[in-house]
Amino acid sequence: MNKIIPLSLLTFCSLYSAEIELDPIGVEATVITEVAENAQTSADVADALADTVPSIDLSRRSAIANDILIRGQKRDNITVEVDGTKVYGACVNRMDPPVSHIVANQIETIEVIEGPYDVTTFGTLSGGVNITTKQPSKDFHGSVNIGFGSWKYRKFGATLSGGNDFIRVLATASTETSNQYEDGDGNTLAQQIDIYQAQNSTTLVGSLDPRLQPAYHSMKAYTKNSAMAKAFVTTAENQELRLSVTANRSDNVLYANSKMDAIYDDSNIYSIEYNIDSISKTYKNLNFQVYHSDVDHPMGTDYRMSSLNTGTVVRNWLKTNMDGAKIKNSIILGSYNVLLGLDASKRTWDGSYYANGLPLAGGRKSLDNAVTNNAAVFAKLDRTYGALKVEIGARFDSTSITNDSFENNNYKALSGNILTTYAFKNTSKIFLGVGQASRVPDARELYFLGSQGNLVGTPNLDQTTNQEVDLGYEAQSEDFKFKIKTFYSKLHNYIYIQKGVATNAFENIDATIYGAELSGSYFLNDDTSIDMGASYKRGQKDKALAGQTDKDLADIAPLRGNVALNYEYANNSIATLEVQASDKWDTIDSDNGEQVLDAWTVLNAKVKHAINKKLQLTVGVNNILDETYAVSNTYADLILITGGTTDVMLMNEPGRYIYTNLDFKF
Repeated sequence: MNKIIPLSLLTFCSLYSAEIELDPIGVEATVITEVAENAQTSADVADALADTVPSIDLSRRSAIANDILIRGQKRDNITVEVDGTKVYGACVNRMDPPVSHIVANQIETIEVIEGPYDVTTFGTLSGGVNITTKQPSKDFHGSVNIGFGSWKYRKFGATLSGGNDFIRVLATASTETSNQYEDGDGNTLAQQIDIYQAQNSTTLVGSLDPRLQPAYHSMKAYTKNSAMAKAFVTTAENQELRLSVTANRSDNVLYANSKMDAIYDDSNIYSIEYNIDSISKTYKNLNFQVYHSDVDHPMGTDYRMSSLNTGTVVRNWLKTNMDGAKIKNSIILGSYNVLLGLDASKRTWDGSYYANGLPLAGGRKSLDNAVTNNAAVFAKLDRTYGALKVEIGARFDSTSITNDSFENNNYKALSGNILTTYAFKNTSKIFLGVGQASRVPDARELYFLGSQGNLVGTPNLDQTTNQEVDLGYEAQSEDFKFKIKTFYSKLHNYIYIQKGVATNAFENIDATIYGAELSGSYFLNDDTSIDMGASYKRGQKDKALAGQTDKDLADIAPLRGNVALNYEYANNSIATLEVQASDKWDTIDSDNGEQVLDAWTVLNAKVKHAINKKLQLTVGVNNILDETYAVSNTYADLILITGGTTDVMLMNEPGRYIYTNLDFKF
């Protein structure tokens, strides 16, 4: 019976349009617009993406700073770029995923690439997220956003922009904080840990006790501050120097089903870009960019009973730096549009364990100065033959990975793809893509050391290669829009972790993932519309890991989708009622930590009311029926709380959440 309700809803549903607008640009990629204007419940980009794009699932890590999966792929299998800047997190346990280092109010658009179809970016194996932040304008304008919600959620953001023909500048700033959210049963993050502890037949004690100390039991879930500044300078006709800096500061972020919390998470993104347009009739654009990003992330047991019981606060302090440069040349050769480029980057990742502020066991490392150097050349070519558009891309990478403790590694890879789109006269089109891409192992997978000094990583891993076929169809008229995409992905030397293995836990396997996503809108009349979306995927290992029998691939969420009814009751004022639903998650990798999750259905409502042209009020309720449910599973790739005879601790989603936002533009 639990499957019938969600499946019935999913038969008719697709895209969650209640929060973010989608731009119908084609079947090849998905572009999300008006991100800042529509992210009403949180500045968390992962939440906005998971609620918008059918192929994206949320990996719940905390009340903020959550992670994403694209078609069941996460970590280094997908890439994140912010204005062309490659961004990484420092935490080996994904407390600071790349999308957490930018906030929604800074964003103009997000492009979601599904599949191995971005040759301009290092490591786009199975998908990527390209974020474009707000651009400065000559006209002076600004916006202010104030938000309130359940559990004392508070948000304030402001943007100012202006300039002249010589220089344009922009500045944004935001602050956000919240108490611990409560799930549908009324349990806070701390109480969810307490319940897990009570359910263990063997009580976790001493250094293993994951509960929050009494002094911190009711502490805030997080505090997050962020700022961005840009200056675009016209240096000559058709030439522009673009300067950008983004700073993110997150403090005391609780990670309920992890063994540690983030004491703070500080990141900076710097970019210098020089752009020249219309150099000649054939040389259309030259773009050169250098960038730097860094993250400082100590995570520790400071707030847990484990440190109170033992008198020892254990920390794993990690830092990462990313430096890169990219040159892109856009040229027209007859009927061909050509993009030629060079890409180079250097990532440094280092981590150390501490006990009460002192280096553990004479300076024990978690990562010992791991450095990934990459150099690449890439090219794209496209041409239109009447109704047929053909795009071809290729990239060659040479990568070296070094560290101060174990063997070094060198990798070379050739990636390429062919994308074809045929447009029919009735405003519909079909898309076919065939591509191959590779990504190298990261330092965690190669060299990570546990707190006891055991080498969890596997230093001789091969790089992963994805060979994929995508087929899509899109149609639209005055009354409807519809898009469906299917894919088949063959993963060679896919990097996988085996539960319970203390040394060299990572290994290369072969696997397959396939599935489909659909989205659409139907306009009942001038005032009323329905938006829909759904996704389905399956993943299988070619053979089970040694000593195991389960061939199901982890992180492959079940059939999920949603449907939203929108009513424009006045000019620019819209009321939305939405249902989200998921099938039971029972196709799992039980050998490697996953567990069965119940089906769920959630009802949301929202009203956006335009008080006037400059002022807009939004009031909404998520999870109206106060359901208790979980969207994220417990694959052993994450280090989560476990003990006794129970499963790894699941973290429930927020219960009924009431919020209001006031947006003012001038």
